[in-house]
Amino acid sequence: MLVYKNNTYQRNVMFSSANVVTGYLSSWSGAVISYLNLKKQNRNLTERNGILEMELLRLQDQLEVLMADTVAFQGYAPDTSKIVFPYSFITAEVVSNSISHLSNYITLNRGVMDGVEPDMGVVSDEGVVGIVSTVSNHYSVVIPLLNPKSRLSCKLLHSNFFGTLVWNGRDVRYATLEELPRHMEFQRGDSIVTSGYSAVFPPGILVGTVEGLGKEDDTNFYALSIRLATDFSTLSNVRIIRNFIQAERRLIEKEATKND
Repeated sequence: MLVYKNNTYQRNVMFSSANVVTGYLSSWSGAVISYLNLKKQNRNLTERNGILEMELLRLQDQLEVLMADTVAFQGYAPDTSKIVFPYSFITAEVVSNSISHLSNYITLNRGVMDGVEPDMGVVSDEGVVGIVSTVSNHYSVVIPLLNPKSRLSCKLLHSNFFGTLVWNGRDVRYATLEELPRHMEFQRGDSIVTSGYSAVFPPGILVGTVEGLGKEDDTNFYALSIRLATDFSTLSNVRIIRNFIQAERRLIEKEATKND
């Protein structure tokens, strides 16, 4: 202690070292705060994007009903306030993700306690991610598009031609849209969206874009190579889509086919 008090050089060294440590701790603390703020901003952005997307899908749904009724009843339009849009969403964060396996899975930090159930659709700000398969109290596991078990009904935007999207297990950027009729017309860059033919996703959510012709296994059908909209290598924030009348639809469809 006497040496420190009476030695100017050592005193300067002590002060310099203390300043370095203080500066390092301040920088580290600032980086942590910035990171937490960024995560919060990303969650807020995902929430706002989800609200806008749900509103857009709701308006599209109403427009389709109005157009159908206008054609069928020669100008009669129903009261749009009575048209029910049965979808909402739950925001979630990706806590585990794989893209290098043949069968990939994604784990989210939302579960039964948050209202998540199996067979709910999952989307990102870019497009479709996959479908919830397993749920615990606080977590859920998703089968993403990058899994051979995933089979998603899709269609060309502004067209009624639809097919099934599957992944061949090779390139994480691409999937194949199969079972498309050969008389269908398409161009590279055309948007591929959910068809709405399942009870999981509303129609019109972006899945990807047409890259070109894929491998043709059947002379009666096209297979298109689709560049996926979602970048699974950077996935962090997602939305889980909830369909309030999904159970009713599945029940009546099961009832209709029980004797087949």
